[in-house]
Amino acid sequence: MGTPRDIRRLAFQALYQIDARGTDDLPSILESLNPAGAFTEDERGRALALALAAFENRGAADAEMLVLAPTWPAHRQPAVDRAVLRLAHYEMVVGRAPPKVVVNEAVELAKEFSTDKAPAFVNGLLDKVLKRVLAERSVSAVEPVAGAETEGGA
Repeated sequence: MGTPRDIRRLAFQALYQIDARGTDDLPSILESLNPAGAFTEDERGRALALALAAFENRGAADAEMLVLAPTWPAHRQPAVDRAVLRLAHYEMVVGRAPPKVVVNEAVELAKEFSTDKAPAFVNGLLDKVLKRVLAERSVSAVEPVAGAETEGGA
């Protein structure tokens, strides 16, 4: 049975392929996610759905990364790093997984699949995204709901 980490890894692999090949051949990409038959159709489907969602959200991810690293726009990033960043950004922004876990696992993917300098690059950018996401969540957690009564019957 695939763990959330396994699904994330498969999603990263699918996102890398989608970025390179587009979405015209999703059945082939889906098939490539199971070379040893270790994952179920449902697990591969969940991974592909996550990759597609991150790919659809790539504009927001790329824009934030450009602000954080203006000399490294998405088109200058290695494809592996770009896929790691886009996937992690999407997962943090939508709250799919605990943001700190997402950053840690993104760094691990960079260690495994990219260059020696990639983990530090990925960690540096995602740490800034993490701080923003956590700050936004803490603010939204204390904001009163619109239309709710305030203490004292205001």
